[in-house]
Amino acid sequence: MSTIALVGNLALDRVGGGDPRPGGGVFHAARAAVRIGADVGVATRCAPADRTVALAPLEALGIPVTCADARETTRFSFHYEGDHRVMEVDAVGDPWTEDDVAGWAAPVVAEARWVLVAGLLRSHFPLTTVEALARDRRRLLLDAQGLVRLARTGPLVRDASVDRRVLEHVAVLKANENEARILAGGLEREALRALGVPEVVLTLGSRGALVVEPERATPIAPHPLPEGVDPTGAGDAFSLVYLDGRARDLSPVDAAERAAAAVAALLGS
Repeated sequence: MSTIALVGNLALDRVGGGDPRPGGGVFHAARAAVRIGADVGVATRCAPADRTVALAPLEALGIPVTCADARETTRFSFHYEGDHRVMEVDAVGDPWTEDDVAGWAAPVVAEARWVLVAGLLRSHFPLTTVEALARDRRRLLLDAQGLVRLARTGPLVRDASVDRRVLEHVAVLKANENEARILAGGLEREALRALGVPEVVLTLGSRGALVVEPERATPIAPHPLPEGVDPTGAGDAFSLVYLDGRARDLSPVDAAERAAAAVAALLGS
């Protein structure tokens, strides 16, 4: 069994008006896992008609993948304005349930020490599903984007109408600056600590990152990407490398420093 389970919907991304390409947190995290040799397994899904575009590139990475059929594949269109990504939701995709965790996804999830919960929209991982993922002492890293993004088509909307009981089951919360402001009301250590999550990892784009633990907040130096590099998936890669570090018993700060350096190397190569 794998040390880290990557759990979430596959997506089809249309970037800058181009053709649809594979996306979603599980895809980008899996690519990073292959590059650093992390021990991972993937539980994901997409619509049968999209398997050629969305699933085949994931399977080609050569890591264990379990894929269920979805009613629809999550779809986004977006472009970048500097560090800012302007997004539209073209299709929401299916929610995950307790039955998914206990059923078809169980071979991937059951023996994992860590689970990267790569929700893309708020509906993907409701409280009961997160509770199921956290059973048997599994430790969860939750991407905050899956909490603050509304599950509806059209221009992407974020708000703070979050079921905060989800955070009670999370060991690590990974958030960008906008997500942190929505969830915590600010970027100060006290505000982030008030979320009640043992480790909060705040990614700040070209300004590096911040690791917030119960007794301290530690800035992580930036590793700028080369000019013109597509940053799509950088946050997902950061989460995977961070979890791999924690699984190897690195401290949160050491794991974040390793992740920042690795993501710059991965995307810049």
